Amino acid sequence: MAVPVLIIGKSGSGKSTSLRNCIDKDFNLIRVLDKPLPFKGKINGWKTDDYQIIMKALVQAKAKSIVIDDAGYLITNHFMRGHSSSGKGNAVFSFYNDIGDYFWNLIQFIVSKLPEDKVVYLMMHEELNDFGEVKPKTIGKLLDEKVCIEGMFTIVLRCVEEGGNHLFITQASGGAVSKSPIGMFEDLTIDNDLAKVDETIRNYYEFEKGEDKNEETK
Repeated sequence: MAVPVLIIGKSGSGKSTSLRNCIDKDFNLIRVLDKPLPFKGKINGWKTDDYQIIMKALVQAKAKSIVIDDAGYLITNHFMRGHSSSGKGNAVFSFYNDIGDYFWNLIQFIVSKLPEDKVVYLMMHEELNDFGEVKPKTIGKLLDEKVCIEGMFTIVLRCVEEGGNHLFITQASGGAVSKSPIGMFEDLTIDNDLAKVDETIRNYYEFEKGEDKNEETK
């Protein structure tokens, strides 16, 4: 059983920047949006928003740690491609069910089909719901009623910017859904360094990390 990790935050809060120390490490990157990283260097991987290609890439990835950047746009892109032709009434509900099913199936695939020493990070924007809770951004209440995304993760880190510093919040704070296992992180806030986070997670679960590498992919 692989470990899925959800990372949420506002645009510019440091989600992608947290990858800055993953260059030349045992990481692969799946970019849902074709945009450059906010730092120099390269993390090899794929650019796609096709669920089937993503699942194939997750299996083929040589790295033990894989990041799906802008994962929320899997939902957005699915919606934008199909909402105008989805019809009305029951067809609309079926369309939203499909969107929810695809994303749910991706997380289930990570958990059930990948080796247990794989860690997969999904990065999403955040939003404030009607109850004042900070949660992963989707496309509306109908989808949220179908899938509680954060409930499918044991580890949810929130990116924030405080006083010019980019941080991860490791536990529930300020109405956010942040959470992590007891004793995994010593502090409520830590530096948003995904390489260090990955090391901490692997030490906690007693995974053995492979040699540093940045495998080329086709």
